[in-house]
Amino acid sequence: MKILTPIRTAILILLLFPLKLSAEEQADTVHTFRFVPGRDMFYIPYSGNEKELARLEAYVERYRQDILAGQIPLRVDGYSTAGESEADRLAMAKVRSNRVKSELIIRQGLTEACFVTRNHSGSGDYVTVRISVPKVATAVQKDERQQAGQESADTQQEQRETEESRFVAEQIRADSMVVVHPEAYVPTETTGTAAEETSGTDSYTLSLRANLLRWATLTPDLGLEWRISPSWGILVNGSWTSWSWNDKDRRYALWEVMPEVRWYMGKEKRGYLGAMYKAGQFNYKFSATGKQGDLMGGGITGGYQLRLNDALSLDFSVAVGCLHADYEKYTVIDGVRVRRGTETKNWWGPVNAGVTLVWKIY
Repeated sequence: MKILTPIRTAILILLLFPLKLSAEEQADTVHTFRFVPGRDMFYIPYSGNEKELARLEAYVERYRQDILAGQIPLRVDGYSTAGESEADRLAMAKVRSNRVKSELIIRQGLTEACFVTRNHSGSGDYVTVRISVPKVATAVQKDERQQAGQESADTQQEQRETEESRFVAEQIRADSMVVVHPEAYVPTETTGTAAEETSGTDSYTLSLRANLLRWATLTPDLGLEWRISPSWGILVNGSWTSWSWNDKDRRYALWEVMPEVRWYMGKEKRGYLGAMYKAGQFNYKFSATGKQGDLMGGGITGGYQLRLNDALSLDFSVAVGCLHADYEKYTVIDGVRVRRGTETKNWWGPVNAGVTLVWKIY
């Protein structure tokens, strides 16, 4: 019997060896963040994203050192169905992935090196973050220590923690697991800098604008801006007014259209540089001689947006460039305009200024 005991022990170890290997496999937890179809903004209160983000942060906090050391990567997969082409959908998925990563970079102090990112065309409008947490092979260790008579209180505590972690992982997976289609994978890694797209970024998709300086001169002014990305915006402003007094001997009339392209700079994307173009017509008569004609020109713009709250901000801007005007001079005699010649002028210097109230629609 003494001779058979070592043999039985060896056979038992060989039988338990496959169980040990399976116990050392990794347990995945998947966290899913939903996006509004056609939008790239990461709305945390939308569709349970806030609860999912809290769960993910708890895991990141628990395994922070291993994540920063590169032992446990965060695998980010972005999906998009918005766009006419596959390239458009992949670009949208890339922006969405970067926005989710930015939240973790800001909230948890992570870096871009902590992520492995893939973007996919189609399959939905969401971003998944997968964490592969190594399981501790406590069950096999317990059997071996029981055979050798070496089980301790530390091992029992370790087993309880592992079982608790497994239970939490199963609950999270039941709530948030998304079926990922292997055929949807496109081996495209993101190369953008996620730090540029943080939650502190003063970013929006569409805004309504009103230049308060124009309104102060009784010139109604409205505009729209479309932020095609956090760094680039396309906007257009329009002004119109028509006033006369002193039996039409005095006149102030104007209409202008001013498209502009902007590049927003810095971490918070509030300062900017841009290029603008202006075209319109005018009719001024503040003295004995009036001027009526066309204007056009353009220049370089610069400014800063002062954030008031989540929906409103003030945009302080100035443009420097050239304006070209062709106009007629006239006088009014007995209510009739009498032409007094034509002139052409070019103006170099400030061509536009604004203190604009910006309302972020979404």
